[in-house]
Amino acid sequence: MNKTESLYEELRNSLKEHQVSRNETLREQHSHDESYHKPSPPDLVTFPESSHDVEIIVKIANAYEVPVTPYGLGTSLEGHVIPYHQGITIDFSEMNQVLEVRESDFLVKVQPGVTRSQLNKELKKYGLFFSVDPGADATLGGMAATNASGTTSVKYGVMRDQVRDLEVVLADGNVIHTGNLAQKSASGYNLNSLFVGSEGTLGCITELTLKVYGIPEHIVAARASFPTVDDAVKAVVSVLQAGVPIARVELVDEPSMKQANIFSDTRYKEQPTLFLEFHGNEPGLKHDVTFTKEIVEDHNCEEIYFEEDNAARNRLWEARHNLAYAYIHGNPGKKLMVTDVCVPISELAGAIKHAREAIDHLNLDGGILGHVGDGNYHILLMLNMDDSEEVNKAEQLNERIVGYALERGGTCTGEHGVGVGKMKYQQKEHGHALEVMKNIKKALDPDGRLNPYKLVHNREEN
Repeated sequence: MNKTESLYEELRNSLKEHQVSRNETLREQHSHDESYHKPSPPDLVTFPESSHDVEIIVKIANAYEVPVTPYGLGTSLEGHVIPYHQGITIDFSEMNQVLEVRESDFLVKVQPGVTRSQLNKELKKYGLFFSVDPGADATLGGMAATNASGTTSVKYGVMRDQVRDLEVVLADGNVIHTGNLAQKSASGYNLNSLFVGSEGTLGCITELTLKVYGIPEHIVAARASFPTVDDAVKAVVSVLQAGVPIARVELVDEPSMKQANIFSDTRYKEQPTLFLEFHGNEPGLKHDVTFTKEIVEDHNCEEIYFEEDNAARNRLWEARHNLAYAYIHGNPGKKLMVTDVCVPISELAGAIKHAREAIDHLNLDGGILGHVGDGNYHILLMLNMDDSEEVNKAEQLNERIVGYALERGGTCTGEHGVGVGKMKYQQKEHGHALEVMKNIKKALDPDGRLNPYKLVHNREEN
């Protein structure tokens, strides 16, 4: 009996039979995420139902000296969940319970396999909602692991801002809590912020306590079209500088609007467009809407439509959220590459202009969109992965936009995370601080078994 067979038998003896699989189809399903990165299947896939199950899996993995890779829904975009060193993938889909809603404290306690839409469906009964909206219906454990962001971050903040406490199974199988239920604490290091965004390299998240919000009394959405991307971006900067408490502001460029119309069967103007949303009470929103209209018109806005009807607002945001799938369906046989960077707001207009010039110069097929209210934008590229020249051009584009962002005090990734795709930029962005990160990794995972060769890389890892 070889090592993998022995590992399989021990896991089956320690868990329920259906919680461990070496089925080829299941292994293939867990060999990739939604990125363009090369797939690699794990040896085994496990399906824990409790924190105790995760402890068992991690301890057995230690005994057999095999890697462990946490897995949510596989919606990540930089290869985070691809187990390049095989071993055990821990799929958290069976840990999908909303454990407690503390409406008076505006907190909710969930297992990591709960999805964003599942949580909001439950919270609606209490007049509450969870704010982070990355577009994909990702799991909350995965969203915490990658410090997810999204369309509402300009008002409510990113995933790190919502986490009050995490339960984490460490590399040695011990379980810790990183926070508490209090609104603030001056006690100890901020472990919440350490584990949020750690991409499964420091521990396996088995429970989350998250901040939630009251559903706004009134919501207004808008769609504003501009002759140029530059006009649209400058309008966003002016709206933010004016102090308008905008809840969402998204940029979609002309090529992306064309794809959206085809895929979503809409008839929106095919020009650079801002999708906006305002939350608040009705009198306050009337003032915000009027003020915003005046500001965008000062930046050559050609038309602006406001939507208060719930169905119309949903249609607007579905068109935005489905853009990645619009590109995929519009380019059969090609693979989607999505990259992101984030810059200071004052540098955003120049960064997007630079990105468009780079796309055109390299003769690539791509669109620009993003959460421009916080300086974060994305490029969607459709690539023929069998065309080495095209793939090389895409890598050149990534190098250019990351270099531009870092030179201006930005970051190589605003929300997609590092995974394997952005590892090569870590030294340039962080300098000696990267060594501090590696030391933290080594302290918490000395044998390098938790999602190895992701985010940071210690050469001595096995």
